[in-house]
Amino acid sequence: MIRVVVVDDQALIRQGIAGLLAVAGIEVAGEAADGRAAIELIAATEPDVVLLDMRMPRFDGIWTLERLRENGTEVPVLVLTTFDDDALVLDALRAGARGYLLKDVTLAQLTQAVQTLAAGGTLVAPALTDRLLRAIRSGASPVAADALPAQKLTARELDVLRLAASGYSNRQIADALFLAEGTVKNHLSAILAKLGARDRTSAVLRALHDGILG
Repeated sequence: MIRVVVVDDQALIRQGIAGLLAVAGIEVAGEAADGRAAIELIAATEPDVVLLDMRMPRFDGIWTLERLRENGTEVPVLVLTTFDDDALVLDALRAGARGYLLKDVTLAQLTQAVQTLAAGGTLVAPALTDRLLRAIRSGASPVAADALPAQKLTARELDVLRLAASGYSNRQIADALFLAEGTVKNHLSAILAKLGARDRTSAVLRALHDGILG
């Protein structure tokens, strides 16, 4: 059973999400009202996925993501928020979020997102992805201006990156391309190195910015 931690400053929202996830067969390992409480809870419970609100008093979502990264905590974080501001989406992805959804999603969509992240994939709401692509094309780049030029990817690395951009986990990529999962991990490591990216989400953003994925 997948175990999650729900982080939101509104008690009613936390309880509602927890109740819905329980119906879907996902265990809620704990709830936190802000980032500082979340850091302690995540360390204590070691969940498979964290559901994180962005705008919270004192210790918000970006603060939480940055602390998790500094602590070396690799739990996948799914941002679940009412705020669909482009800059906030980019800030969250830069800070290490593996997914970004708005709170108007259905239970089925939320459940699928949790399962995707727990399996090692990434997921951003399609409407947000479309806006992000438009921002990139208009010159609002999510990639640092001083980023080094990307090295050319092989045909197989491009195949792997396209599937990663679609939210596939390593296991799903391996199945789709008839590869061993270890081979997929090696390809992803090479992709990160060539694109100068910290993680697969950053690699996808860099590839979109540079036109590598079309």
